[in-house]
Amino acid sequence: MTGPLPRDDTLYDPAFVAGLFDRCASNYRWWSAISSFGFTYIWRRQCVRLLPRPAPGAVIVDLMAGTGELWPHLLRHAPDLATITALDISHGMHLHAVDRLHGAYATRITHIEADALTTNLPEHHADLLTASFGLKTFSPEQQAILARQIARLLKPGGHFALIEASDPHGWALRPLYRAYIDRVLPLIERLFLRGAQDFTMLGPYTRNFRDCTHMAAALRAEGLTVTFHRHFFGCATSVSGHKPA
Repeated sequence: MTGPLPRDDTLYDPAFVAGLFDRCASNYRWWSAISSFGFTYIWRRQCVRLLPRPAPGAVIVDLMAGTGELWPHLLRHAPDLATITALDISHGMHLHAVDRLHGAYATRITHIEADALTTNLPEHHADLLTASFGLKTFSPEQQAILARQIARLLKPGGHFALIEASDPHGWALRPLYRAYIDRVLPLIERLFLRGAQDFTMLGPYTRNFRDCTHMAAALRAEGLTVTFHRHFFGCATSVSGHKPA
């Protein structure tokens, strides 16, 4: 993406989000790892550790799955799982994820190109449900829809864990964090990724999203038990919990 950044009312349009991640797909794995100084790997691992170890034969749903960065953590956490059903709205992310499945993951994961807000996966499908670094691309209204989907997809007694990059309000070093997100990363992207401004969207998305507080409230409104977590002074936040049996 080049030119001026989109208006806030465009940021959450599903077609815009899909196109954004289509353009990011080929660089997503290495750029997110390097630009976060490895924290995205740590935070994904911490997210999965919020889940209980499931019984053999568990079904896991991974929403906004990207190119599958969460899967190695899930497979280590639940080695006897039946399958991971992974969804992502981006065709580019889907293609890169499927390419990754040609190795050891091929028989363990089903990857579906679909919008998490409108997926027709069956009710009570998931023993565990996860999402990493996709929540910020949803408006508050869309987060409420997503919470309804999560409540629908989880089996009674099923658990969830969701994590997202956040804006660490109250942290003394927040101005440096914002300067890195809003100015340094866009400059590096323009210099080394052929003038692109796609990863630049992390700035407005995290600023608007703030943290997982609203998502936690939306999940509670659907009858789920929810615990809110802060990671590294609030640079990421997560929510975890379960659907009452």
